Parts: sequence; structure tokens; C-alpha cells
Amino acid sequence: MEIIVVSDTHLPKKNKGVPTVLKNEMKKADLVIHAGDWQTPEVYEQFQQFGELVGVYGNVDGTEMKDLVPRKEMLQINGFTIGVVHGHGEKKTTEKRVIEEFEDEEVDLIIFGHSHLPLLRFVKKTMLFNPGSATDKRRLPYYSFGKLTIKDEMRASHHFYSSLL
Repeated sequence: MEIIVVSDTHLPKKNKGVPTVLKNEMKKADLVIHAGDWQTPEVYEQFQQFGELVGVYGNVDGTEMKDLVPRKEMLQINGFTIGVVHGHGEKKTTEKRVIEEFEDEEVDLIIFGHSHLPLLRFVKKTMLFNPGSATDKRRLPYYSFGKLTIKDEMRASHHFYSSLL
């Protein structure tokens, strides 16, 4: 299974639409996972055009988005348990908040956003994966999204690019 992972798109505030490089990858994917901060329901509708979509809401998402997607999601894919949450909150680091969010569940992977910082690392046996932001790189040199391949094992990587066209 090929999965595209995005977060913190903040559309249309940070860009007019979904970048072409991301569109092209979503067309080929079996699933798209969005870890929150869509900004508007229209963005959700744009992402739905590319196929199966799972997502959660983030701290900038209003009531309309909260009616469309949950705060937290659990997925079972090819024998792996995946938790998805945006990661916003008070105190602690984003990483600590997302780990605590799933401390009562056995998860193989936690997908999150909020910080706009691409991250791939393990805490004990759990992979933490933040795709970064596809449209709002802040002070980073590149925009980014993630790719997951899940078969007998799970592989994650980041895709970096410099143009929003």
C-alpha cells in the first residue's frame, strides 16, 4: 500500500491550491492521510478528489472542519496500527504530546503535524512521523510531505521541494 502523508496545508492562506508535485503523488497513492490544519472544508473536498482520504483536525481548523474529521484517528493497515493526531496543545513538546495521546494504545506509527518540521524517528518501538508542511515551510528551505509504503514492513520517507507551483 502506498500512502501520501500531509499536514499543515493552511489553504488557501499559504497558497492558492495544492502544489502540482503533491497532486501528482496523490494521484498514484492508495490512501492520503492529512494530519490537520486544513483551514477550510474546501481543502478537504480538494483532497477527496484524489481518492481515499483520512484526516484529523488541527488547531486552526474551525467548527466546519471538526464536523468533517475527528481529533484523533486509529487505522489498521496490513497488520500495522497507525495513530493520527495533529499534536497541538499546551505545555510539553509536540512530540511528547503525541506520544502521550497514544500511550494507552499499542501503535506502530504515530502520524502528526503542528510543528511544520519534518521528522522521522523512533521512540522505543513506535515510529514518529511528521511530514512537515506541503505549503508553509516557515523558516525551512523546503516544503515537504511524506510517503509511506506498507507491505510486510513499513517504510517512511520525506519528499522535499522548493516550488509551490
